[in-house]
Amino acid sequence: MPALSTLIPEGTPVAHHDAWSRAVVDAKGWGRAAVDLAQNRLTLLGLWGERNVVHMALLDPESGVAGIISLACAKGSFPSVSQHHPPALRLERTIHDLFGLTAKGLPDTRPWLDHGRWEQRFPLRRRPAAASAPSPYEFLRSEGESLHQIAVGPVHAGIIEPGHFRFTANGEAVVRLEERLGYAHKGIESLMAGAMLDRAAQLAGRLSGDSTVAYQFAFARATEAALGASAPARAVWLRGLMAELERLANHLGDIGAICNDASFSLLHAHCGVLREQVLRAADSAFGHRLMRDRILPGGVAADLSPDGMAAIRALVAEIGRRFPELIEVYDNTASLQDRTVSTGVLKPALAMQYGAGGYIGRASGRTFDVRRALPYAPYDQLTFEVPVLSEGDVNARVWIRIREVEQSLLLVGQILDRLPDGPLRADLGAVAAPREGLAMVEGFRGDVLAWLRLGAEGTIERCHLRDPSWFQWPLLEAAMEGNIVADFPLCNKSFNCSYSGHDL
Repeated sequence: MPALSTLIPEGTPVAHHDAWSRAVVDAKGWGRAAVDLAQNRLTLLGLWGERNVVHMALLDPESGVAGIISLACAKGSFPSVSQHHPPALRLERTIHDLFGLTAKGLPDTRPWLDHGRWEQRFPLRRRPAAASAPSPYEFLRSEGESLHQIAVGPVHAGIIEPGHFRFTANGEAVVRLEERLGYAHKGIESLMAGAMLDRAAQLAGRLSGDSTVAYQFAFARATEAALGASAPARAVWLRGLMAELERLANHLGDIGAICNDASFSLLHAHCGVLREQVLRAADSAFGHRLMRDRILPGGVAADLSPDGMAAIRALVAEIGRRFPELIEVYDNTASLQDRTVSTGVLKPALAMQYGAGGYIGRASGRTFDVRRALPYAPYDQLTFEVPVLSEGDVNARVWIRIREVEQSLLLVGQILDRLPDGPLRADLGAVAAPREGLAMVEGFRGDVLAWLRLGAEGTIERCHLRDPSWFQWPLLEAAMEGNIVADFPLCNKSFNCSYSGHDL
């Protein structure tokens, strides 16, 4: 019997108002889940807190069963999951920073998001604590002869978000990389509390700007799941169209940027042109280059105009014509292959342990794609393939993006050919009692999770958004081990984790 199918029935069920089951378990059940995670019988999808409760979203990979278990923290603590399953470590540190809940047995008690600069400690606790003077952050030590440290960031030379990287190296060889993130913390979860639905949808779309469609898609689906509502068919298909345009824009940008970090600027320029054409087509079709605020609970805010339809069809034809030529250049440039092949290898076992999604997981043999594993409309009615490789290097992550660009072009064509007529938004009705909903969608980086509880008047009581980068950033540290310092920009770009999405 699947591990999750045993855990949830043994707990106290919670009316969840959607297809996901949630149950309140005791400390013993919580510990059993942690052990099952350590043994790869379950995959961790999310771990978040409230004032006196912690929640864990889990997937049984064999059966495809997914659900949530919750544990009451009557004394302000809970058994640490990360003492058994390392992917939970940063999430548990974050729960402590925001709510003051302590994970008993936590292997690393250093703060994560809280840099000692906030006006209050534990800001989401019922009674926040007074701020204290910041203490130096102690990076992990590496012992050995001829080792030295290199500090990079948080301010970088490019126009990118802030993050600190501490390298321990022996000459040019990286012995350890340790990340320090949290500089882009915006207080999204605090801003969500008490917000009306439309305002909360806006906040969701601003967690990570390059994934604004994915987040608003997930938030809208979670809201609809909580209310037992459905968006009109045309709106659902338009959401899929926007999601694929977002995937195209980001993958094209990443392919070019990776080549640029390997000192091959020609492909960077050409991919940049194609990305710009995607953004212009999106603007023509939906009135915004990034399609921000176009997906709302109950439907969409903008229809696809006839000019937009024509622009997207012309875009698909143009990329279909030019993209294969660029890939041939990539594949036949020996100096470029020398930089990307066998660089920054992520072992399949680590990708599986961390539940790495998107091109990072699929380049290291993990087949998970929400559109296929936990199907949702319109993808349950579309034909597409999920490309998977096992080499786990920079080159494999480039090729997964290449294949996903090809699949997105096919999906866009299918959606345009089958786009139904009809209204754009459904009336969700009044909220008579608190309700919960959870949804996952496949963003360009991987699986995005949204969980929320609506109050009786339709306001947000609690909303948690989980970026795929939570389970990808730690893997960049592992992939850098044994590589040279000069290859860090290349490896980092091939991962392209989100600072903002991670930092909340």
